[in-house]
Amino acid sequence: MVRSGARNLITDVAGIAVGQAEDRRVASGVTVLIADAPAAAVCDIRGGAPGTRDVASLDAASLVGQVDAIVLSGGSVYGLDAPAGVTAVLREQGRGFRIAPSAPPVPIVPAAILFDLANGGDKNWGDEAPYRLLGAQAALAASLDFALGTAGAGFGAVAGKLKGGIGSVSAVTEEGIAIGALVAANPVGSAIIPGTESFWAHPFEQNGEFGGRVPKTVAPVPLDLPSDMKVPRAGENTTIAVVAIDAALERAELARIAVMAADGFARALRPVHTPFDGDVVFALSTAKHTLKSVRQREVLRLGHIAADCIARAIARGIYEATSLGAVKSYRDTFKGG
Repeated sequence: MVRSGARNLITDVAGIAVGQAEDRRVASGVTVLIADAPAAAVCDIRGGAPGTRDVASLDAASLVGQVDAIVLSGGSVYGLDAPAGVTAVLREQGRGFRIAPSAPPVPIVPAAILFDLANGGDKNWGDEAPYRLLGAQAALAASLDFALGTAGAGFGAVAGKLKGGIGSVSAVTEEGIAIGALVAANPVGSAIIPGTESFWAHPFEQNGEFGGRVPKTVAPVPLDLPSDMKVPRAGENTTIAVVAIDAALERAELARIAVMAADGFARALRPVHTPFDGDVVFALSTAKHTLKSVRQREVLRLGHIAADCIARAIARGIYEATSLGAVKSYRDTFKGG
């Protein structure tokens, strides 16, 4: 029996905390996941327009393969400054990979960004973008509880025609292994079934976490794109996510889980992994529990659960978002939602 964790957040996975910071004038922000000890991690990229930093260090052939933190940021390429702020905070805390006794520690902080530069915020920030400072503020704010919806990296996010946002959920197996997802939902595609108020992810919903709206009727789904997606649209692309598991896993096993987890995007969005999306999934293990059964079978099971968690987190992030300027939230669009 799999159930949601106590918080129904990724921090139900033992050994991690999440911090966030926003700049309301800019209409953007940063979300940081910090592990309490170096955690094995991998990265899986499915979108056609990704923006990342330091993901090559997570390749199985690379030296380190562990992270101190993972950053999700708004700001497109400017958001790649955010990890520098996180790195500065972690260095002050003595965190990082030790290359030589006389050298300072080197925090390993991969990152992924989303595009929110066309959401109406003031992007005239001069010579220095705000993301390094936001990254540091988010790292210092890390805790077990954090805001969903219009917060952190999801502050300026747009999801199709609706306001996007930060979503998170968790699942705990009967053996006590926790799996969690953290998502900044800003996709080209829609999370809503056409002609309804229901999320594509509704079959996976737990305890009304994104409104409990089940379709009243079952109708054929159009095979073509909606007409408004056939022409260029500014301001909507990229869903970036972290999946965390507290089981001890090898990097190769995490890599397979990340591939499976990315299918959660397709359970919650249509279309997905487009040329205009920068879809990225990080997967990490805090190694608090030892797998006792057949490892390959457990990897299959954990990847399956992780995919459902991502689908739930996408819908929850959109459901929890509040309107931002002309971009209306789910609950403002579907009154009573």
